[in-house]
Amino acid sequence: MEVQDEFELNEEELFEHHSFKASKGQDPLRIDKFLMNFIENATRNKIQQAARDGNVWVNGATVKQNYKVKAGDHIRVMFAHPPHENLLTPENIPLDIVYEDDVLLIVNKPAGMVVHPGHGNYSGTLINALIYHFENLPKNSDERPGLVHRIDKDTSGLLVVAKTEAAMTHLAKQFFEKSSEREYIALVWGNVEEDEGTIEGHIGRNPKNRLQMHVFPEGEQGKEAVTHYKVLERLGYVTLLSCTLETGRTHQIRVHLRHIGHTLFNDERYGGERVLKGTTFTKYKQFVDNAFKILPRQALHAKTLGFVHPVSGKFMRFDSEIPEDMANCIEKWRQYAKHSQAE
Repeated sequence: MEVQDEFELNEEELFEHHSFKASKGQDPLRIDKFLMNFIENATRNKIQQAARDGNVWVNGATVKQNYKVKAGDHIRVMFAHPPHENLLTPENIPLDIVYEDDVLLIVNKPAGMVVHPGHGNYSGTLINALIYHFENLPKNSDERPGLVHRIDKDTSGLLVVAKTEAAMTHLAKQFFEKSSEREYIALVWGNVEEDEGTIEGHIGRNPKNRLQMHVFPEGEQGKEAVTHYKVLERLGYVTLLSCTLETGRTHQIRVHLRHIGHTLFNDERYGGERVLKGTTFTKYKQFVDNAFKILPRQALHAKTLGFVHPVSGKFMRFDSEIPEDMANCIEKWRQYAKHSQAE
């Protein structure tokens, strides 16, 4: 191992920003390339600079940027400042509040807004907006104010936010016990043959690409995940689905649908930004490219949210419209399917 000769701070004076364990099947790979697969929004230049500055550690010692990661290595990225996600700054960002009372609120999150700060996204998040508009929000187990659950940056739709500790506990318990109701609308590649079905498969981090989740055989790795789906409309080479969640794992719908061969339309992280079904004609490829431009994100919307109110005890259900970008893309496929059938 190549250890740097000089660095100003020892391990005890640094803050851990990232930590990874190289899997048993890891082939030797330069650490800058390895970390690019694991850290979102990281560039090779930034990683190399971090290594030069003594901020990249392997098995307890700093390494240079050309160090080759091998199976079992414990890699840590350490800096002299705490992670930015721990430094929350209130920001005057407008919120689309669907409902609000003394103990909770329902927010309709637009696509493109990150829910909470993280690597590469330290401002402009839902949390930054919430702490500007509301004081003394309770923190969840991850120290994130108000958040009971989350949806991905490029997924639009409904979120419930707790305003009191009691509401946080009550709502979190419903999500944990699978008694809350969550329906998503998804546009996926391919013709989903069954009118309805259930996808089961433990979900955990992909050991070869930490930015992706992966479905593992039961009992091996990951956590239990269950997704139910129903076909709403068949549109030729894509299908419109309603998906309901029993569990709430990271990227659950995205990775489950990919697992059964129906990747979300334009889901770049899971390969849905390519033409996965259809013809080889140039005209068709141009049609799909135009559909990608209309909907420059994964085709997923958190449409319906239901739960028992923490104070009144009444079941509440909220519904949201499919946003314009996704609705326009669906309509484009609808017209394409009609035209194809007429030919």
